[in-house]
Amino acid sequence: MNYEELLAFAGRNPMLSLALVGLTVAIIATEIARLFRGYKSLKPAELTHMINAGNAVVIDLSASAEFEKGHIVGSRNLQPAQLTPSHKLLANAKQSPVVLLCRTGNASATAAKALKKAGFEQVYVLEGGLPAWQAADLPLVKGRG
Repeated sequence: MNYEELLAFAGRNPMLSLALVGLTVAIIATEIARLFRGYKSLKPAELTHMINAGNAVVIDLSASAEFEKGHIVGSRNLQPAQLTPSHKLLANAKQSPVVLLCRTGNASATAAKALKKAGFEQVYVLEGGLPAWQAADLPLVKGRG
């Protein structure tokens, strides 16, 4: 395919061409936004490695009742309103990896941005939240933790 054929295709299919351009721009914008958001996403296997290393603070932002139904071993339950740099769980964790998770990913992403803004150096979000953890057949524990 050469340049003339590509232009002819675009001329015959303007809506398809506009859709392609729109999707390309959206993908580029999303990737640029991800580079500058300040926190990183972790896959369940990466979180498992970090937990096994023993230095990660894992915070589950789910409602208390949801947390008690099942959560990652060693995770702590905080409500988004409690997630402040002065909270006892976070007071000494500015240099430690802090991993946030929730049931949907919305609350953890918002909280991650706030922690980065507050000066936390290593902030992570579990990609896909707790459903991704469960889909990877990783264990949950019940109760208050």
